[in-house]
Amino acid sequence: ERDAEEYKKQLALERRESLALRNAEGVRIRYLEAQMKANDFHNEHESYELKWAGERDADEYKKQLARERRESFELRNAEGRHARDVEATMKANEWQKEHESYELKWAGERDAEEYKKQLARERRESLNLRNAEGRRIRDNEHEMKRNDMNKEHESYELKWAGERDAEEYKKQLALERRESLALRNAEGVRIRYLEAQMKANDFHNEHESYELKWAGERDADEYKKQLARERRESFELRNAEGRHARDVEATMKANEWQKEHESYELKWAGERDAEEYKKQLARERRESLNLRNAEGRRIRDNEHEMKRNDMNKEHESYELKWA
Repeated sequence: ERDAEEYKKQLALERRESLALRNAEGVRIRYLEAQMKANDFHNEHESYELKWAGERDADEYKKQLARERRESFELRNAEGRHARDVEATMKANEWQKEHESYELKWAGERDAEEYKKQLARERRESLNLRNAEGRRIRDNEHEMKRNDMNKEHESYELKWAGERDAEEYKKQLALERRESLALRNAEGVRIRYLEAQMKANDFHNEHESYELKWAGERDADEYKKQLARERRESFELRNAEGRHARDVEATMKANEWQKEHESYELKWAGERDAEEYKKQLARERRESLNLRNAEGRRIRDNEHEMKRNDMNKEHESYELKWA
């Protein structure tokens, strides 16, 4: 019983330490989740900053196009008045050139709309990628939690199986003791019946009573010796069973400690994997920022190139008109 109480106290102490460890692990996981959420907010803020900068650049570009369009209209109106004053042929040529200018303008607007659509498509793809990454992180966290719960459940299952085996062994011992007592009671009844029968035979056969009595007493002594010998053997068997039970409990406790050690090893391996995964996320984030910076530079270079091409085309249009 003292061993059982010590074993229960040890189990309670190990359970408290396990709960404390899981609480500390939960605090660390919540801190990591808060840090990841703050990083996501920071990334979203940077994304909105880039979006607003793009929208401001687009507004400036639209204003510049409108200003250039007004100046172009003023110049074309003056040239139109001059053309009407000079000759009808030049007026026809001017109308042709103006039509070509509108075609160029519409082509530029179509290119601008296509570029806006491309930017919106790339932004949707970036958001989809970040959403998929977030789902993957949440799935990994749920998988780690489910594995921890499964390991804890297996540990409790092993503990409960050990307790059930101990209870089953105690019941088996109690059953064997009851059967032994029932057997001894039946044997006592039989002995008393034999003694009564022997006494009846003594009364019936008085001349043989002493011989039968002494023979019965010898048989009784021999039977008592046999009972004492069987009782000693029963005590030895129960002592051997008790030693076997204690050995089984010690083996189960050693297995529990071994499994707990393996559980800690798996936990530490999971923590190392989590650290490696955080490093990988940081590295992927740096690569993503570098890629977005390069994409921003490419977009600005394309815008400058488009502006330069528009100015060259407009200059060529004026050269053709003046010619």
